[in-house]
Amino acid sequence: MAFAFADDLGPEKVVELYDPAFGLKAIIVVDNTAAGTAIGGTRMAPDVTLEECFGLARAMTYKNAAAGLPHGGAKSVIAADPQMPTAEKEALIRAFARGLREIVSYIPGPDMGTNEECMAWIRDEVGRSIGLPMELGGIPLDEIGATGFGLAIAAEVAENYCDVRLKGARVAVQGYGAVGYHAARFLVERGAVLVAAADSGGMIANPDGLDVEALRRLSLSGGSIGDHSEGQRHERDAIVAVDCDIWIPAARPNVLTAANVGDVKAKLILQGANIPATPDAEAGLHERGILNVPDFVANAGGVICGSVEYHGGTETGAFAAIREKIERNTDESLSRAKQSNAAPRAAAEAMARERIERAMSFRRSR
Repeated sequence: MAFAFADDLGPEKVVELYDPAFGLKAIIVVDNTAAGTAIGGTRMAPDVTLEECFGLARAMTYKNAAAGLPHGGAKSVIAADPQMPTAEKEALIRAFARGLREIVSYIPGPDMGTNEECMAWIRDEVGRSIGLPMELGGIPLDEIGATGFGLAIAAEVAENYCDVRLKGARVAVQGYGAVGYHAARFLVERGAVLVAAADSGGMIANPDGLDVEALRRLSLSGGSIGDHSEGQRHERDAIVAVDCDIWIPAARPNVLTAANVGDVKAKLILQGANIPATPDAEAGLHERGILNVPDFVANAGGVICGSVEYHGGTETGAFAAIREKIERNTDESLSRAKQSNAAPRAAAEAMARERIERAMSFRRSR
C-alpha cells in the first residue's frame, strides 16, 4: 500500500485497530524514532482520518526534534464521540490500550477528546503514557497550562520579528479549551487584551476586553462562550476576521484555508492547534507579511512537559524547560526565516529535519 505522506523520514509503522465488541476503530502512526521512543497524543473525534493521523504524527516528529527532546514522533486517533458516558469511554480507551500493547515504540499522551484520566487507564493496561494525574506522578499539563505558557513564550520572542508588542496587544482565540484559555491567560498577564474568543457554539467580541476567567467559568459550566453577556455575539467562524494583533487558532486542523485567509487582520499568528492552516493559507499569510509561528514550534509546551514528566521531573522543571526550549527554537526558526526570506514553517522544518537526520545518522545500517 502506498501512503501519500511516506518519505525518507517515515512513517515506520501504521497500525489500524478494530474491536467490534467495544466499537473500537483506531489508527496509530509511528512516524520516526531516531531520537528515541515516539511520543504523541491520542485524539478522539467522530471524524478522524488516516490522513489526519499521518499529518499529526509528522508534526510530532518535527515538534519533538525542534524541542530537542530524546523522543521521536507518533500519533493515534480513535473514531468516537469523546462526550460518551464515562463508563463507555473507559471501556473503549482500555480496548485501545490493549491494542497498542505490543507497539512499544509509542508512548501515548492526552490530546483533543482525551485527558489525564484516559492516560491513567492506558497506563494501567500497558504501563506507559504521559499526561498522568498527579496521584500517579503526573504533571497536570492542562491544569497548569503548559501549552498555553509555551505560546506566550513564543509571543515574547516574536516581538523581535514583527510589529507587535505584548503590552496592549489585542488577542483573539479560536477554541477556548485548555490551550486557548491558558494562552489568553498568560498573554493577559503580559499586558495583552483578549478582544475575541470562539468555541463550537459561537464567538464573543469586545474591543474593550473580555474577562478571561469569566469566559473560562462559562465554558466549564457547559455553556458556550458565545453566550457571554459582556460583548457582541457572532457566529463562530467570524473569529477569523476579527480586528486584532495576535490570532491564536487552538481548535481543529485546517481552519485557515485559501478561502478565508484573506480575512485575517492580525499581525501575528501563534498556532496553538496542530496543523491549523493549509499550505495555501500559510503561503497567503507569508505573502501578506503576517508572521505565522508554526504549530510544532509554538505549541510544544505540552509535549515538553510530558517528556519532563516521563523522565521523572517536576512541574517547576517543566516550566523552566518549556521557556528554555521554546525561546531558543522560536528565535532560531524565525531568524532563519528572516535571513532567507522564507516562510517560518519552511525554516522551522529545515531546522527540525537537520536534527532528525543527524539522529538517524547514528543508527546502525540495516
